[in-house]
Amino acid sequence: MLSGVLYILQEPLLIGRDDSDDVLEKRRISSDLRFALKTYSPVIYKSASPCTSSMLKSIVLGSNHMNHVICQVQDSIVEGSETFRKKATMILEEMADNLHLSAIRLLAFILSKVFKRVFRRIRVNTEGIERLKKALSDNPVVLLPNHRSYMDFLILSFVFYTYDLNIPVIAARGLLEIKILSTILRRSGAFYIRREIGTNKLYWAVLSEYVKTMLRMGYAPIEFYVEGARSRSFKSLLPKLGLLNIVTDAFLKKEVADVTLVPISITYERPVDETLHAHDLLGLPKIKESMWALFKARKILGQDFGTSSIHLGEPVSLKALVQGDVNLSQYNLDHRHIPHRPSQEIKAFLHHTGCRMIHLQEENMVISPFVLVATILMLRYYVLSCGVCIDWPEAVVVSSISLHRNIVKIDNGKTMLVQEQQADSSTDKHLMQYAVTVLTCSMYRNQILHIFVRPALAAMALSFTNKTQKEIFICYSFLQDLFSSEFVFLPGNAKQDFEEACHRLSEWGAVQISKQNIELTETGPLVIFFILSIFQPFLEGYQVCSILKHCTRILRNYTFQSIRLIFRLSSNFVSNAHGRVALVAQRSAVLLLKTRHLCLEFHI
Repeated sequence: MLSGVLYILQEPLLIGRDDSDDVLEKRRISSDLRFALKTYSPVIYKSASPCTSSMLKSIVLGSNHMNHVICQVQDSIVEGSETFRKKATMILEEMADNLHLSAIRLLAFILSKVFKRVFRRIRVNTEGIERLKKALSDNPVVLLPNHRSYMDFLILSFVFYTYDLNIPVIAARGLLEIKILSTILRRSGAFYIRREIGTNKLYWAVLSEYVKTMLRMGYAPIEFYVEGARSRSFKSLLPKLGLLNIVTDAFLKKEVADVTLVPISITYERPVDETLHAHDLLGLPKIKESMWALFKARKILGQDFGTSSIHLGEPVSLKALVQGDVNLSQYNLDHRHIPHRPSQEIKAFLHHTGCRMIHLQEENMVISPFVLVATILMLRYYVLSCGVCIDWPEAVVVSSISLHRNIVKIDNGKTMLVQEQQADSSTDKHLMQYAVTVLTCSMYRNQILHIFVRPALAAMALSFTNKTQKEIFICYSFLQDLFSSEFVFLPGNAKQDFEEACHRLSEWGAVQISKQNIELTETGPLVIFFILSIFQPFLEGYQVCSILKHCTRILRNYTFQSIRLIFRLSSNFVSNAHGRVALVAQRSAVLLLKTRHLCLEFHI
């Protein structure tokens, strides 16, 4: 029955490769300079007006919207309008891109050199390219890729240049400290948004008008991450709705006839910054962005990061999404240049649309074989605790392990984490190395959580109350609401999710479904155990939060020193022959390292 689960996981991989094209194949046999200087004639939006970066800035600063906001701000703060207009100009200069073909060609030349060294292949679905070409000519396009690595926007722009697609303008944060790099990226399409905007009305007005003007003028496709930030854990994050609200507002106020949303799934066999993700999750100080840090990062050029896969999803019309969900009559009499706070109806629509885009990203993800290896490896501790023996055929995993030899190895026929043998050490260094290895491996497992999350919640509900479908559904709804800050669910879709989860469990042979009841089959407990084991760390993390919910001050000040103290105490238990207690304490220490960021995020 487990083989059936693995078959379902492998299926997206096969589908993703049937119509894919390796963009690096031609790069390896032709000149990079010739590639950078090739004739570049991208498809342009049919209603686009000729517009340069300087023209775009002038239009933004002279718009009715900006004049209205400046008057509002001037009334609340006693300063002249010229002062605020200068501030708006400075904000726009800091924010705006300076798209130029020469910089695009330079970046194409550099990236071609780099990608050929670090990646074996960069696969792109050719059907998605054809669909996007048509969409780019019909309406303004907004690209919504997932965000797992610093490489995401670079690799996507490289693919667009390769296929003669219009280079997108990309919402970016940071990198302004590295002047040379930020200038190259700005001239290649990046526009920079501050990390902390708060309630700065003037900044929001400049950002909103800048994005809307690009949509109206057909300046270029706009690219931003619906999740808002990189997912350090490699699982989908809840949608952030700021930029999506600006795009939707432009359509609702009839500034554009329609907007095409394109969900994009980017996956890596091995992300370039996987270790940085683990360090971020552990709360280690972030490496400051600088030319020296960038220079030190050159060592990645000597490593192998396998295959990267890009799947361009089916374009979605914003006009079609809005129909029936939003009352458009309220926008008929409003002046376009007057800003309004989004109503509860609009907020609900934006949240639903953001979740839907994330689901489309998840559906089109290409799963690498190592994701399955990492999943089973992370479950090994739970399986072995039940006395089950696992046979790891070397031929099945040897190619994946060779690519990920920094975290996994085969030793005397056993597959294990590279730091596993030092896990019983009480030194801070070994504890941290072990935590980084475990977290890195778990990040790969997290890439398939969206496949199992609903069946797992249904299985959990079934284990809590083995009664009627109605009672199991009530428990399922509670669990889905409980984990709604951890996983992305479509609002108001609990009943359909529950039916889908039960159908999956039935397909896997775990349950039998009648009109009133859901019952386990003979092989059901094994399948249920496997699925629940995947979510055991999340359940334990929430249990830790629940136990410590009355200790807010202590938890927020939880430091690595206190976690290390727990580990040292557990080592003392080992010397006193309390092995079982020591094992629990050591696992608790690692668990605290893994969930510390979660506790701080929830302010528990």
